[in-house]
Amino acid sequence: MDRISALRNIEDALSAFEAGESTLAELEGDVRGILRTYATELDGEVAAFRATGGSADGLVVVAESRAGARERIDDLVSTPGSFGVEPLE
Repeated sequence: MDRISALRNIEDALSAFEAGESTLAELEGDVRGILRTYATELDGEVAAFRATGGSADGLVVVAESRAGARERIDDLVSTPGSFGVEPLE
């Protein structure tokens, strides 16, 4: 999925929510799915990684390597280093 397709899919999900055709929980699930699909289909230089454990548990970032992902997550959480990092599959 390219960036434009992802944005169009998010716009469709927002329109459905605004029209009362979906709930907030459904909107959140749709957008999360769209973003994860976009992130996991990035080809070549970057990949998606998920933090496991600690205050970062479940956080997903895109980076060039596992070490790069750890650095990005460290920048986003209040307790750096208290988590593992696994490739998102």
